[in-house]
Parts: sequence; C-alpha cells; structure tokens
Amino acid sequence: MDSSETSLGKGSKEVSSGITSATRKAPLPKRESFARILSPEETEKLERDRTLVTEFRQLKLEEEAQKNWDLFYKRNSTNFFKDRHWTTREFEELTSCREFEDQKLTILEAGCGVGNCLFPLLEEDLNIFAYACDFSPRAVDYVKHNSLYDPERCKVFQCDLTKDDLLEHMPADSLDGVTLIFVLSAIHPDKMHLALQNIYKVLKPGKCVLFRDYGLYDHAMLRFKAGNKLGENFYVRQDGTRSYFFTDEFLAQLFRVTGYEEVVNEYVLRETVNRKEGLCVPRVFLQSKFRKPLKESCHDALAQDCEP
Repeated sequence: MDSSETSLGKGSKEVSSGITSATRKAPLPKRESFARILSPEETEKLERDRTLVTEFRQLKLEEEAQKNWDLFYKRNSTNFFKDRHWTTREFEELTSCREFEDQKLTILEAGCGVGNCLFPLLEEDLNIFAYACDFSPRAVDYVKHNSLYDPERCKVFQCDLTKDDLLEHMPADSLDGVTLIFVLSAIHPDKMHLALQNIYKVLKPGKCVLFRDYGLYDHAMLRFKAGNKLGENFYVRQDGTRSYFFTDEFLAQLFRVTGYEEVVNEYVLRETVNRKEGLCVPRVFLQSKFRKPLKESCHDALAQDCEP
C-alpha cells in the first residue's frame, strides 16, 4: 500500500553512501538507532502545520478507506509499484528459517497489493506456499489474473485485517512467517493492534512478523501540505488514502502490548535520487522483526485465560 514509492517520478533510485540500490553489491547500509534530524526549515514547517482535518472528514475517510484504495488501484492498475526483489536480502528469515533442507515454508503476505512482493518471492524460492491478502478487492483480482498466479503455490483473498478473521483462511499457529511491508501505516492508529492480534493467531510460536514501513520524518511526511494532518504523525493524501509515520518506540509498544517479542527494530536512513530532475531526498523507514513467543506468559496481552 505504499503509494509514495514512486513519488519522485520515473528514473528515481534509492541510494545509500552514493551507491544505487539497483546495482549495489557492497554491504547493506548502516542501520541507525535514531531518526533523521530535521533542518530548521523542516522543523518550522511541521510546527506550523498543527490544524487537524475536521472530525466529520476523518470519519468519512475511515468509512471510505476500502473504496479509496480500490480507486487507487483502478487508476494505477498494476503499473504503480516496482517489483520488490529485495525482501529475501533484507529479511533472510524468509528463506533461512527452515528446520531442514527443502522444507516447504508457509507464509502470509499481509497487504499484498497487486503482487509486487509476492511473485518475486515465489519465483526466487520454489519451496514456499504463500497466503496473500489485501484490503482492496480490485488488487486481489489483479493478483488472481496475473499470469504468474498459481493456486498450487499461493492463495489470495480480500481481507480487512482489523476485522476479518484470518482463521477463516488458514489454521491457527500455521505460518512460518508474515510480511507486513508498507501496510500498517495505511491503517488508523487506533486499529493497528487489531491487525497484529489477527496475525498473531495464525503465526507459529517462535516465528516472526517481518515489518517495513515509513519512519518519522521520511520525505513523504514532509511533503504534505497544510490541511492534510489527521493526528500525530498521521496524514491523508490527495486521493483519500492515509499514511502513518512510525517511531521505533511507538512500533515496539504496539507489538509488545499485542503479545510479541522484539527481535530487531531499527531505522533505515537512505536517499532517493532522481538525476534527471536533480532531486535528492531523504528517506526514513523502520525495518523490524517481532516474534511470537514460544510460550505465552500471564503478562501477554493475548493470553486471555491466564490466571494472575
């Protein structure tokens, strides 16, 4: 659901230390333990932008969230996002968590869009079965009609992660991993925990949710004009889709209260370069791994039946 991935237009490339991500063979960029420091001009802009969208419009945006994402895919078809060939490089658990060679893994891509992560992953690893779901029925249709779609290797379905029970599509404690990539930011902050609770039920104990999404002060956040702010670090785009920008503290707390253990939770600082337009802008992402405990304790938010 990352509708700002191509915000700089065609020819843009993500770089770190002056090396394009498309051709980089050097070690991955250093992951910093702090968010990007704003310039005085950027700080002033954010301090000026304090007015929130009216409560009436906020309610309307929530009611029409699925409609707005469906219209997004209607306008952009399958042409908006680039295929994500970096997932197994960034998240080695997708392929290295096998207990024995040639073990067939079962994963869920939560928020699959039109398959830009799903299909590269299935092509790269033939021993993966993937469940995939998206909020938008139109996006799900695009996946089903893709020539690479194979019902023997994947099952795609429409789902609102905040209210549609994933147990209707897969067994409890059955997944070797879940990817949550540029998805949680599109959900209202008050409902994010519901999506994580839903995922928790189908993830195997000891396995991880692999997370990547917008970090605080990402360029996409600073581009919003006055009148688009919904709440703290939460904004609406012109097309009605919404985006939240995470701090590591907020994300860690969100996962912990839902029962997960933190494994890794770090900012990734990069730059996106469009040489044709002479633009170079800072990107801030959070890349994290949160694990479902092998044993639930009485302090876990989901251990409903534990006695004090």
